[in-house]
Amino acid sequence: MARKPDGKNSSGRGQRDLTVKVRTARGRKLSSTRWLQRQLNDPYVKRARAEGYRGRAAFKIMELDDRFGFLVPGARVVDLGCAPGGWCQVAVARVNALGERAGEPVGRVLGIDLQEVEPIAGAEIHRLDFLDDGADDKVKAWLGGKADVVMSDMAASASGHKQTDHLRIVALCEAAAEFAFDVLDEGGTFVAKVLAGGAEAGLQAVLKQRFTKVANVKPPASRADSSEKFVVATGFRGA
Repeated sequence: MARKPDGKNSSGRGQRDLTVKVRTARGRKLSSTRWLQRQLNDPYVKRARAEGYRGRAAFKIMELDDRFGFLVPGARVVDLGCAPGGWCQVAVARVNALGERAGEPVGRVLGIDLQEVEPIAGAEIHRLDFLDDGADDKVKAWLGGKADVVMSDMAASASGHKQTDHLRIVALCEAAAEFAFDVLDEGGTFVAKVLAGGAEAGLQAVLKQRFTKVANVKPPASRADSSEKFVVATGFRGA
């Protein structure tokens, strides 16, 4: 249908452009403006707000769990770098940490982060550096045993240099994996974010030795223009 110069169609009824456009304000970089516009128009951001999740990342762990089924009722879960808490929120519901589903086992969710995190009903949040000596023993003491799932959506601070950022996040993921080896129960699952770039080959090799199955996945909630992917390692072989 032909449009008139005023943006209305020839029937005289205006058509709304539902895309939110953000003008570049004084002092704001163009990249910041683009990021803000993307956030305002991101359907996962809108869903997170509507459904009460603390961030769009909640849908990434949902999609991973829908595929691999590791957040089962009764599971004991450790979320490394849990801020702002979206992954913990999903885990609480799926492992029945609040005991709201009668007749199903009640799970545990333990969130770990360097910064303070607002309380989450059904989750136990601790301020802790998982790289500290004895951190694994503290986590096992808090859980009252070993974990069934260790998951991490952590990312190292961006430097602006793609290869440097890749190496940093792979190193962080490797550290999270080593932590998981110490706290996971036999048969457990490790889930972590990495950035595609080639340096993750060593991590993959180690995980394949310690788990029965290792998959690399880019869930639908992960932005198409992002190089992030997630490694999901299931069936921990034990110490």
